[in-house]
Amino acid sequence: MNRNDGVKGRHGDEASETTGPARIKTLGTVTIGQSPRPDLIPELRMAMGLGAEGPGSSLPVKIIEAGALDGLTLGEVRQLAPNPGDYVLVTRMADGTPVTIAERHILPRMVDKISRLVEEGADVVALVCTGEFPELACEKLLVVPQPLLLNVVSALARGRKLGVLLPDEEQIEQGYERWSLVHGDRERAWQNGYCGLTSHKLLKIEAASPYGDPRDTEKAAARLRDWGADLVVMDCIGYTMAMKEKVGSITGAPVILARSIVGRVLAELL
Repeated sequence: MNRNDGVKGRHGDEASETTGPARIKTLGTVTIGQSPRPDLIPELRMAMGLGAEGPGSSLPVKIIEAGALDGLTLGEVRQLAPNPGDYVLVTRMADGTPVTIAERHILPRMVDKISRLVEEGADVVALVCTGEFPELACEKLLVVPQPLLLNVVSALARGRKLGVLLPDEEQIEQGYERWSLVHGDRERAWQNGYCGLTSHKLLKIEAASPYGDPRDTEKAAARLRDWGADLVVMDCIGYTMAMKEKVGSITGAPVILARSIVGRVLAELL
C-alpha cells in the first residue's frame, strides 16, 4: 500500500485544495460631473498598476462609474452655477464641455450616486474630485482625494516654495485657504484674509483649466517657474499625465498629480 493512500494531502497541498480563483474586486468612482470619464479612468487604471480593459482581458479590478450630473442637460447644469460665497467646483459634461458648479447643489446627488454604486457591488468607492466636501455617508470604504493630496504635499513641501495649479480663478481664494495649511498658516489666513496670503513667500496659486486651452496651463506653469517654485501640485483630478509632464518640463520642479496619488492609494486597497 502506498503510504500516501487515503491521505487527503501532503504538507503544503492545502493551498491548492482550498484556494480558488481570486474574486474580482469592484471600484466605484463618483465624479462631480458626468460619467463616463474616458479622459480619466484609463489613466487611473495605469496609476493603479492595472492593464487595459478589452476583450479577453483578465483584470483583478472592475471599475464602475457614476456622475453627480448624470441625466442633466447642459441648460439644467448651468442652473447650478455658483453664487458669490459658494464653494466653487469645476468639472465636465460627458461630451467634454467644461462647467462650473456650486458644491451645495450637488451634495445630495453625490450621496445618491455613492449609495447606488454600493448597491451595484462596489467594494471601495472613490470620489474623483479634489474639492473639499463634508462627511458623506457610505457603507463601504470611501476614498476622498483632497485630504490624501493635502497630506502628501504637506509631508514634502514644508519650508519649500509650493506652486499650486487650480482650474478656475474663482477657486483661488479657497485654494489659498486650503494650501496655507502646508506651511502652518491657516490661522494667518483667517486673521489677514485672502489678500494677506496671495503674497506669501512660500505659496503661489495659478489658475488654468484642464478642460480648456492647453496653452493656459503652460502659461501658468511658466509663472510658477519665474516665481521659483520648488514643488508643484496639480490640484484637480482633471489634470492628465501629459499635462504633468509639460508642467514639469516648464517649471523644472517635481510635480504631484492628483489622479496619480489617488490611483496609488486605491492600488493598496483593492
